[in-house]
Amino acid sequence: MIFTDVDQLLDPTPLPLETGYERLADGSLHVAVRTDMHGCVGAMLEWWFRWRCDTQKYIWWHPIDHISSNWTGNLAPDTHIGSEHIVVERLTEIDTADLIVQFRDPEEFLTPHLYRKARENADVSCAVTGRIATSHTPPRTDDGQVLGGRLMHIGRDTPWGLALRSHFFVGTDLPAAGLTPAEVEQQVPTALAVGLLQHAYNEFTFLSRILPGLYVAENRDDIAPVAPW
Repeated sequence: MIFTDVDQLLDPTPLPLETGYERLADGSLHVAVRTDMHGCVGAMLEWWFRWRCDTQKYIWWHPIDHISSNWTGNLAPDTHIGSEHIVVERLTEIDTADLIVQFRDPEEFLTPHLYRKARENADVSCAVTGRIATSHTPPRTDDGQVLGGRLMHIGRDTPWGLALRSHFFVGTDLPAAGLTPAEVEQQVPTALAVGLLQHAYNEFTFLSRILPGLYVAENRDDIAPVAPW
């Protein structure tokens, strides 16, 4: 899948690549990760990114790989769009890296009428999308958009929980900067795809174990907790 084909994520029909990675013709990487988040729903995942976890909670999220978490940009409590997550983390066996995720409106990347239809049909229950870079001071466009890669978390509610598709497009902006496919491949080696795949699967599996309880506790004024006894 190339990035211009991401509308395929709006259809729950199995894709040729649900979990794995591939080297694209321009030298960039596509990494796909399917995670079954038992007991979760899409509203919980979108809330988690609006909650903007501090370093302590970021370590709860992935107690092996996550190191630090800070936020900047639009910090309005009712949306994650416009905020930037500035983190330090490992990607499985890859040493610590400075990363930034700039959360963007899903309709920037997905065809708007198809995205809205998928939400209405319950084919999609959550969408967290953004621009990513492997630096805390990445290059940007004149209007502030981070240059690097793209991140897509598209989820669907099921009777057992949230079926989450996470797709990463790493090095997406490098060809436009004049790099050849071979040069792009040097910038984004295959080992990065392997580490990112394992990392993403682990972090959302870890998150699924704590998210339902946190969501109820932090929203108890609107969602009445159910006593276990």
